Order: sequence, then structure tokens, then C-alpha cells
Amino acid sequence: MRFVLAASLALTFASPALADTLRGYAGLTLSPRGDRIAAIETAPGAKRAAIVVRDARSGQIVRSIDPCGTCSYSGLTFAPDGSLAWLARDRAAGTVTLSVDSAGKPHTIATVKGIAQAPRFSPDGSRIALLVTIGAAKESGAVQAGVRQIGEIGEANDEQRIAVFPVRGAAVSADAVKPVSPADRYVYEYDWTPDGRGFVVTSALGNGDANWWVATLDAVDAATGTVRTIARPATQINFPRVSPDGRTVAYIGGLMSDFGSVGGDVWTVPFAGGTPVDRTPGYKASVTSLAWTKAGLRGTTLAGANTTLVSFPDRGEGRVLWAKPVSLSAGDGRVAWSADGRIAAAVSQDFEHAPAILAGAPDALAPVTHDNDTARPIVTAKSVTWKSGGYDVQGWLLAPVGADPAKKAPMIVNVHGGPAAASTPGFMTADGQAADFINAGYYLFLPNPRGSYGQGEAFTAANKRDFGGGDLKDILAGIDAVERQAPVDDARLGLTGGSYGGFMAMWANTQTNRFKAIVAGAGLSNWVSYYGTNGINTWMIPFFGKSMYDDPAAYEKVSAINYIKQARTPTFIYVGERDIEVPPTQSIEYWNALKSQNVPTSLVIYPDEGHGIRQPDHVADLRKRLLAWFNRYLQPAAH
Repeated sequence: MRFVLAASLALTFASPALADTLRGYAGLTLSPRGDRIAAIETAPGAKRAAIVVRDARSGQIVRSIDPCGTCSYSGLTFAPDGSLAWLARDRAAGTVTLSVDSAGKPHTIATVKGIAQAPRFSPDGSRIALLVTIGAAKESGAVQAGVRQIGEIGEANDEQRIAVFPVRGAAVSADAVKPVSPADRYVYEYDWTPDGRGFVVTSALGNGDANWWVATLDAVDAATGTVRTIARPATQINFPRVSPDGRTVAYIGGLMSDFGSVGGDVWTVPFAGGTPVDRTPGYKASVTSLAWTKAGLRGTTLAGANTTLVSFPDRGEGRVLWAKPVSLSAGDGRVAWSADGRIAAAVSQDFEHAPAILAGAPDALAPVTHDNDTARPIVTAKSVTWKSGGYDVQGWLLAPVGADPAKKAPMIVNVHGGPAAASTPGFMTADGQAADFINAGYYLFLPNPRGSYGQGEAFTAANKRDFGGGDLKDILAGIDAVERQAPVDDARLGLTGGSYGGFMAMWANTQTNRFKAIVAGAGLSNWVSYYGTNGINTWMIPFFGKSMYDDPAAYEKVSAINYIKQARTPTFIYVGERDIEVPPTQSIEYWNALKSQNVPTSLVIYPDEGHGIRQPDHVADLRKRLLAWFNRYLQPAAH
């Protein structure tokens, strides 16, 4: 459970909101020749974004595209000839339009009634594919607000399918869109085969929100829609990529707890089918994206504090081309690559440096935009490492700029969701969400305990059937490590987290009295009742080994509700009303239990929200409540 939350510390660090003084970059893509970059950019103070094309060497703006004054843009992708395609979503009309710009002349390819994403040109550029959900009942993804559970439930599911359109010719109307892939199969990701005759996809039957954890690697014929299973990996799978000769499929395979939160090893399997082979066994890093260029496999990893660009051979760990303690992002992976793999581009940021576009040879990436160079950080950041239970563990310590090193200060520990995920660097603005705590004088600690990405698959899998065990020990040991390096007052520690981090917050309250205030967002209090009430219960099988019905003791053992009489710490709880990943009943159960033990508590359920709080008025309310709760019990000194 990744937990995308617009008002939590977790999302602030992973994908921070930008201040009015900063330029925003999203959805970056690179032309096949590596000479142009396109991104969805938001100018300082602007209320909406436009598509901006830049020269990849100089960063100079070539042109700006904004054909729909009320639409939001996504899905930027270049054709082999350099034409640029994009999606424009009109929420009021409930449509998404696919357009392509060739030689400065935009034209419409197709209109979809519903939602759409991930357009990709065929190898010869004559067609373009798209993932479509016609008549979508909800936004794509389990973290989005679910449909109301009324009437006969579970009988109809959104279907995300592949549709293919000719690039030239009359625009296809919404009524004429006919997907190629079968109606009973939800397609998560896809890649064209080099001959243009079909696709390699990751897909599952039935409910797409619930079944990604059991997805298969399949081939889909572009003409007939016939599906052939290539492999049924024992791991979760992301980034299916076909070799230039069409003989091999590579993918990232590993223990992953939510679609879109990617980490694992590089695996390959023959396109004809066979047994997948781990190409990076024992790798001490987590592979986070893949691209198969003409020069071979390229990818990114999270290796401790560093994001790296890597060239992967047929077998082995690969050659690190570039490494820095930053976060990288692009529209189709962490980095966009030229067709020959010689040029790369990405948006880079860290805790102390605002977003900028980097481009160049992969071993010499350098900024080509400087719009945000004058942005001043509000924190100083330090990567902290420590030993725990035989593992190397890493986390981030953030201190207010100018903090007195001789003056004891309170600290809030933020546990990321997942658990298969990681806290990574993201620029923090002076008016951003986490600034509330920094401005109040708090230090912030973001540990990446066992179960996280960044130390390899064995580390990610180390909390199987041990939720709240070794990972909590890692966090407490990390706090000890921080206190040896920074003036943190151990008597004024706070704990927060969302989703799996919310579980850890609820659980820690029953296992230790070290924290003096806790905030739990969309947490799990009772794994037994949770199993039968959430919308994604297949995610637990890789972690527990069996279902709750087959092994209830394993689920009872890690349920905070069973240790509630040991809880002492005041806890604020919040959750979205329409959360299908962690239903609000989990928060209600925990809230009632704390009240029965006379532990100070408060619960807020935000209407129409899913697995994350997004509506601006709810975000504003939650920010005030979070700061007030920690201030009440940690009493920070004036800063």
C-alpha cells in the first residue's frame, strides 16, 4: 500500500507541491534522436500547465502547446519521426482526446469517453496505441476513491484495455473506439513488439484494482486481440520491455506492495515463453525503471541514498553510469532515453534543490533549466545509516535551516507506506505541507527500514510474516543513530505515517511508549477484519504466504487491536470515506479501542476521499489538525 496522500509528510517528500515561485515539470519525454525534450510545465503563479518543447542541449524553449484552455495534459510521447503526441482530458465532458503534432500542425487522432493513458507509437510510427477505460466508474488505480458500495456490488469492474489508432486519417470518435485486447482482461502496462504486430503486457483477469499482485506476462496480437501467456512470474512485475530483436522480454520482478511503487531485480524470459531468469541475483539495490534501447538495457536503481543510472549486461549487477542522492522522474519511468541509449533526460530534485531538467550523456547528466536555481531550501538534509538486526539501514534526517545545534528539539518520525517503497528526496517549499513542522522547529526523520527498497530484494523481503517486528526495531535503532548526531529531545518524539505507515503508527502505540504523540493516516488496526473488507486483499498473499482464512494466527499476531491494552500514546486518526485500500472501518475500530482505554484520540473521516486526502479544503483542514496535535503533546520550543 503506497498511500498517495496530498497532505501527509509521506507525499510531501515523494512528490512535493510547488510554491507559486517555482516552475513545475511533469511527464517528461525525450525524442528518439535525443535532441528535444517535452514536458508538462507550470509557470510560477500559473493556475494551469502547458506542454513545453525544449532543445535538449541548451534547454531553450522551442515552442509551447496549449490547445485546450480547460484541459489537463498527460501522456507525452514522441514518434520515430519526431512528432509529439499527448492526451488532453476534459473532466467536464468526461472525455480524453489523443492528439499528435507534426511539423507544428496538431490534429486529433481519437476521443475516448472515459479515461486513457500511456500512448505509444508503433515502431514504424504509422499507428499509436493507448490504454483506455471506456465509461470509467472511477479514476485508475486502487489509491483513488472507490465507487460507492451500494446495490449489487462486485458484479461490474472497470476494464483497462489497449486500443490502436492510425496516425493518419480521420479522427476516431468516442463511439467508434474499439479496444483490441479482450474485455475480461485488465492491462496494466504494455510495450510494442519490434515488428509492430502486437504487444507484451502485464495483465490480470477481473478487478484491476485487486489483481495486479497476480498479474501475468502476456503477448497480445494487435490485429485479433488473441492473448498468449509468456510467463506467470512468482513475483510482482513492472516495466515489461521487449528486446530490439524481439526475442526476449525483460521486466522488473520483486516483492511489491502497490502498482506504481516499483523495486526489484531485472528478469528476462524468451518472448516465445519459458521460465524467467533473475539477471541480477543478490543485487544490493532496487531496480526502479527499465528501457531497452538499441545499445542494450538501461535502467535506474535506488541504492541506499543514491538514485543511479545503470547499463545492464546479460547477467550481473550492471555498470553504474551516474549516481546522486536525488529523485529522478520522467513520464515513462524515472528517466527518458533516446532510441540509441546515448542520451538521457529527467526531472531532478532533492531536499535542498528545487526541480530542474537534467539532460545529456548518461554519465554526464547536467541541468538544462535554471528557472528554480534561486529557490532557497528550508531544511538541511543528511543521509543517516545504521546497523540493525544484521542489516544496513538508511534514512533521511531533516533539520530546519539555521537550527541551533546546541538546543534540544522535538522530532517527528515519518514511516512511509508500502511497505515495499522508500522515502526519497523531494524539494520542500517554504509554504509546503512539511514546512508547517519545520517552521515550528521540528526535526523530521524518514527511515527506510527492512521491507523498503534500496538495499536489494533480500532486504525488501525481510519483513515477510514479520510486520511491525524487525522494521519497528530498525526504526527505533535509527532514532538512536539520529540522537547520536543531532540535538533531538528523546522526550519529545512524534510518529506519523500513512497506509502501511499508518499501521506502523497504530502498532507502535501498542509496542513502545517512546513516542509522545502519534498520527495514523488510513492505518490498519486489525488484519483479520481488514482481510475481508478491503478491495485489494490479494496483495497480502506474497507477504503472509497464505490467506487469512488459511492462516488466521499470522494475521492475528500483527494486529494492533489485540494489544490495545498496552496503548498509551495520544493518537490522531484520519482516513478517506471511499478508501478501498484501507477502508475507514479500520480507523473506526482503532479509535473505539483507544477510547475504551481512555487514551486521548480523535478521528476524522473526510468525505468522498480515497486512499489519500486531495481536496484543497480537506488538505487545509488536515494540515491544521496535524500541527495542532503534535504541538499539543510535544510542545516544541519557539523557532
